[in-house]
Amino acid sequence: MALAVAAVVAGQNGAVAAAPPENLPPRQPVVADLQTDTKPCAAGETRTYVGEAPVLRAVLYDPEEDNRPGEFSGVKGEFEAWWQNADGVEQRLTHLTTQLGSGQTAQWRLPSDIAANTVVSWRVRADDGKAVSPWSSDGTGAVCEFIRDDVSPDRPVVSSPEYPENVFWSDGVGNYGSFTFDSPSDDVVAYQYRFLGGPGRTVEAATPGGPATIRFVPLRQAPESLEVRAIDRAGRSSPTVYYRFYVQAGRVPTGQWKLADAPGARTAAAETGPAARAGSGVTFGAAAPPGTGLTSTARLDGTGHGFLTPGASVVDTAKTFAVGAWVRPGRTDRDMTVVSQDADADTARTPAFSLASRTGDAGPEWTFAFGGARVSGGSPEAGEWAYVLGQFNTETGTARLYVNGEEAGTEQAATAAPSTGALQIGRARGTDGYRDRWQGEVADVRTYDRLVVPDEVTELARRVPERRGHWSLESERDGASPELYDGAPLRLASGATLHRGPDPACIPDIDPDCPVVRYALVGDGDLELDGTGGHASTDGPVVDTGDSFSIGVVVRLPEDEGEHPMTVLSQGGQYGDAFKLRYVPSSYQWQLVVSASDEPGAEETIVSETRSAEDVQRLAVVYDDATDRITLYVDGFAGPDATATVRSLWTSGGGLQVGRARTADGWGEYLHGVVDEVHAYAGALRSSDISALGHGTEPCLC
Repeated sequence: MALAVAAVVAGQNGAVAAAPPENLPPRQPVVADLQTDTKPCAAGETRTYVGEAPVLRAVLYDPEEDNRPGEFSGVKGEFEAWWQNADGVEQRLTHLTTQLGSGQTAQWRLPSDIAANTVVSWRVRADDGKAVSPWSSDGTGAVCEFIRDDVSPDRPVVSSPEYPENVFWSDGVGNYGSFTFDSPSDDVVAYQYRFLGGPGRTVEAATPGGPATIRFVPLRQAPESLEVRAIDRAGRSSPTVYYRFYVQAGRVPTGQWKLADAPGARTAAAETGPAARAGSGVTFGAAAPPGTGLTSTARLDGTGHGFLTPGASVVDTAKTFAVGAWVRPGRTDRDMTVVSQDADADTARTPAFSLASRTGDAGPEWTFAFGGARVSGGSPEAGEWAYVLGQFNTETGTARLYVNGEEAGTEQAATAAPSTGALQIGRARGTDGYRDRWQGEVADVRTYDRLVVPDEVTELARRVPERRGHWSLESERDGASPELYDGAPLRLASGATLHRGPDPACIPDIDPDCPVVRYALVGDGDLELDGTGGHASTDGPVVDTGDSFSIGVVVRLPEDEGEHPMTVLSQGGQYGDAFKLRYVPSSYQWQLVVSASDEPGAEETIVSETRSAEDVQRLAVVYDDATDRITLYVDGFAGPDATATVRSLWTSGGGLQVGRARTADGWGEYLHGVVDEVHAYAGALRSSDISALGHGTEPCLC
């Protein structure tokens, strides 16, 4: 038996040092640590395909026993690659890397002219300068293989039965279509695609070289474009194919009843679908929601006779569908159905779906129930108009609810359930007959056999604002500045002076008798307020502050802003203001202040925006009663903190005030500055309309 003897060496000081330990060979590289580019080592049918000469990578290890404290134990990677040329002669390349630390990755980028379209095999071993490890292919290891593919796939072919290429016009908004991608190249594994303006996506082929099909729903009536590229197993891309198709407007409703029939009628005419029989508890001729274009509605009395029905199925609940209506509940203390459809009489005594107002622990909610799902959101208010719409998407298997143009609640998984029962307006089937009867107004009931896309929902729920006043503040008559369309004038108090800009025919540089006059903020004139009592006001309210409204104004503050808040616009009652728009010099902020009631010391809600550096500011206040939000705009923009939720604003009886507000001591917060272009609307202006205010023209409310 051989014994290993450690030698000792005596130094000058008599110390004894141990001889270096016997060198151990590096470890065999592990196949799991090998990569061709970023793909794991593979061979045979699963071998790697690459589009260009790859980088071969391997993690190399030297035994820890070779390391002495403070010493570097390095290894090099010895790579070997081989293949057969067209004559069957083996070709071989080798490469030795620079020295690396144990556990680091060695790599070799193969030359760009490495053989293409043939199997290249490779392996690696570690070399520490004294010994080498076994090859990665030795023993239980394996050889890695790849093929460099230097041929890109051919252009894919795109087809769609619903949206054929270059056909005017096809199918429509809200209706899904199939788009199939196919390629004559047999190594295509995926397709990359992008619809006009959308994100890039990838879909895998069903089989190598096979087709792939996607589903797409158009959201607008317009020309559309689809870009598609085929991707082969080497990652090479085909040229891009541009597929153009033309989407027409969405299909009209399967059923539509405006419910604007003449008083005394017992049948509701249908715009599409069958006419609806009305019970004796239905009264036509009720008021319509303002700004919708509807002329009148139907009022249902909440009794067993308050319903309408076409007596037939209008919605195919086995497929995608939507149902919506304008409604104004007369009460919210019990469950009430807007629209439902009977389930098949032979299988159930419940509705196939229902769109309703339901009571709950947190208060009343709008709900859409279908296919085991119940989506709830929004808050019904007695006497307040709302547009509600529910829909089921069979492609995604989900139900959604929209209230006043915005998605409410959270979409939920639902299961398609076919029904052939009759549509019901104002009631829902129960185990003991019809129940949950509607009390209040209903108008413009619609059913669809497609998705109603978000832009359509927004338009259906839109109430176009109506102008209530526009004061350009350029002229004065009998102590008042007239409204441009013969509405209520703004009466001028002492300290409020209409200023006229320079006469364009009188130029001071030419005629020394011409006075130097400042230009008006907008147009030919504006209103100067002295800050001590000057203001302008109407005799009565201009907007109903209990409903949606919008007000805009142009203002310029003096260089010396003072120390006290100054109100630009307000409208209130005896003790307080329903709203006031003011400037607070101490914080350099515009503030929109909303009071909870017309009482001394009423609670206030305040939103703020920092004053910009602009000399002239365009301000606007928009209250949307449908969403319970009030917003302050400065120069056309509303910041993230410029909106507040207000459950309901009280209806103010006082006139519109320009330049003052109610305070604990009576009238105060007088404005020292210049005001121009006061606009007032019933209804909530859209954000896109705000920027048109304050320029001497009216926004296009189209």
